Amino acid sequence: RREPVALINLKKKNEETGEEELASRLDHCKAKATRHIFLIRHSQYNLDGRADKDRTLTPLGREQAELTGHRLASLGLKFDQIIHSSMTRATETTEIISKHLPGVKKISTDLLREGAPIEPDPPVSHWKPEAVQYYEDGARIEAAFRNFIHRADVKQEEDSYEIFVCHANVIRYIVCRALQFPPEGWLRLSLNNGSITHLVIRPNGRVALRTLGDTGFMPPDKITRT
Repeated sequence: RREPVALINLKKKNEETGEEELASRLDHCKAKATRHIFLIRHSQYNLDGRADKDRTLTPLGREQAELTGHRLASLGLKFDQIIHSSMTRATETTEIISKHLPGVKKISTDLLREGAPIEPDPPVSHWKPEAVQYYEDGARIEAAFRNFIHRADVKQEEDSYEIFVCHANVIRYIVCRALQFPPEGWLRLSLNNGSITHLVIRPNGRVALRTLGDTGFMPPDKITRT
């Protein structure tokens, strides 16, 4: 519903000027800027924690977040905001990253919390959540995709650079949806902790994947996928 033709009422088109007026109104509704989306997977965390508040970053996880923050800062980009999952491991990862990006506002959201986006195809034997999870989590993660992954607003004049700190399942699903690949294939992708995935959304709505799960900026002994 962000295609320019969907933003105008064709029934109100002036019959006298016809296509000329339509073209003018379409131009007025076209996006002008490119959005750069940086999807960051949280760092390694304590898997033994029973509740979310107990699943804090490990010492290695904190190192990974420092490395990710340093990498993002080294890009020399003017980041607009950091939107992060409200889960503890994502919040802690964001706090460490943000130290390297002073002045960039942080926004917490429940939409980006980890979950089961859609039943994977082919299925896997080691991970079988209850069917109800796909309905509850799937609707929320799809809402996150629709809310955050889209072409720039028509009022946006300059290219934007945004960071989203969340979770592997969420990022993998978003990548499949953004590239118009079958979303059921999300589990075929693998992401390291603290990795950077870079999506580019052009004004015409076309999406390109610049990097997927990049951790080349980390020493080999600091890379994990847990």
